[in-house]
Amino acid sequence: MTTIHSLGFHHLALQARDVETVAAFYRDVIGLEETRRFHRDDGTLRSIWLATGGASGFLAVEHLPEGAPVAEAPLGLSMIALRIDPAARGAVIAELARRGAAIVRQTGWTIYVRDPEGTLVGLSHHPFDAPP
Repeated sequence: MTTIHSLGFHHLALQARDVETVAAFYRDVIGLEETRRFHRDDGTLRSIWLATGGASGFLAVEHLPEGAPVAEAPLGLSMIALRIDPAARGAVIAELARRGAAIVRQTGWTIYVRDPEGTLVGLSHHPFDAPP
């Protein structure tokens, strides 16, 4: 019997019609570091990889080919959640406002925004409370 033993999270591939715009949101607004770009043989952009911090893998923004169906509410992907420092919550909220990224809702631990193509992004410090 073969037993699978995960060594941790590797990456999340997020399909996008506009790879540049979506990757720029994660790079410029959320603060992920762009690490690699991949092009097809014809030179068109296929994907952009962004580091998520620590040893937690990376986010790959992959081009969704023209004509490919996009589910209105895809099963299996609820949101992308990234960890933030609880002490930075106020600064994160201010930076999102400065960059025009509307907060769609908040809990005591998580701030929710949407990327340019509508994917829900959670910026969370769960289970640690933000300082008063």
